[in-house]
Amino acid sequence: MTHPGKPGAAEAGARRGVPPPLGVPPADVPAAGSSPPSVSPAGVSPAGVSPPGVPDAAGAPDADPQAGARAAEGDPAPLPADFPELRAGNLGVRLATTEAEIDAIQALRFRVFYGEGGASGDAATRASGRDRDRYDAVADHLLVIDHAIGPGTEGVVGTYRLIRQAAAEAAGGFYSRAEYDLGPILRFPGRLLELGRSCVDAGYRNRAVMQLLWGGIAAYVFDRRIGLMFGCASLPGTDPDALASELTYLHEHHLAPPELRPRALPERYVDMRRAPPGTVDPRQALALLPPLIKGYLRLGGFVGDGAVIDRQFNTTDVAIVVKTDLITEKYFRHYERQVRDASG
Repeated sequence: MTHPGKPGAAEAGARRGVPPPLGVPPADVPAAGSSPPSVSPAGVSPAGVSPPGVPDAAGAPDADPQAGARAAEGDPAPLPADFPELRAGNLGVRLATTEAEIDAIQALRFRVFYGEGGASGDAATRASGRDRDRYDAVADHLLVIDHAIGPGTEGVVGTYRLIRQAAAEAAGGFYSRAEYDLGPILRFPGRLLELGRSCVDAGYRNRAVMQLLWGGIAAYVFDRRIGLMFGCASLPGTDPDALASELTYLHEHHLAPPELRPRALPERYVDMRRAPPGTVDPRQALALLPPLIKGYLRLGGFVGDGAVIDRQFNTTDVAIVVKTDLITEKYFRHYERQVRDASG
């Protein structure tokens, strides 16, 4: 798809029962621009048959000391199929509701990760033209649709995969456990959400689409009462020394507190301190970061300890952790107000 996304002013969806659209994120959320997509196909909650080169979550799921407490809270029922679509001009974001939409999402991911990003896959993956893994069947999938192309699968131009605790347990554990020790995350007392497989069609990497995706995540987090979001985000390439400024900056300025700090598995651990202490210019390093990582940081996000090289997807991954209470005032209070106003 090469149709440029040209959304107009935000407007309410025309479907029945759709409340006013969620306010788009604040101006400091970075534009996607024309940069390559900042995603972690291998990290942040992927999706259906494990991609080649990425192991299935082996063995028993990570022990979750808070699982009983979370279950006692009573996890809400799955999101309804008519979960409100958020609109901005001809663009809208909502949850995928059909197998055909998930197939379109997997085709988009293949184009971005394999066609543009240089990911390597087996013959079956390349023949299918789909990026799939076993998590797709249990995840929720946000999709961005350009209604100027069509309201169905033909209009899918962006996506984000969302994996909640119960879904992860059904799949044998969170996806990012293949790269990180998630013990500190699993001890968090609130509800968890793993983010991943974010990508946008090349013709739509602009501020409006990124704002819609952030807005969709905010609506989802508000509805599901998520307390902590996490996953892996990627920097392009597999040479950590070529990313010395970015990795050193992240470790020096955005390292998660110990109680929320995942650590790369010993066999995959890459030290993020690639430059001598105090030698990296923070502004220059921040400017070099992919837009998605900058977006997480501007939401108050942290990084874990250690990077991981993902040779299948030709990326260097870092763990991202975001406490949702840090962004409540930016997103969720606004959404709550819109829903309350819509319901009269």
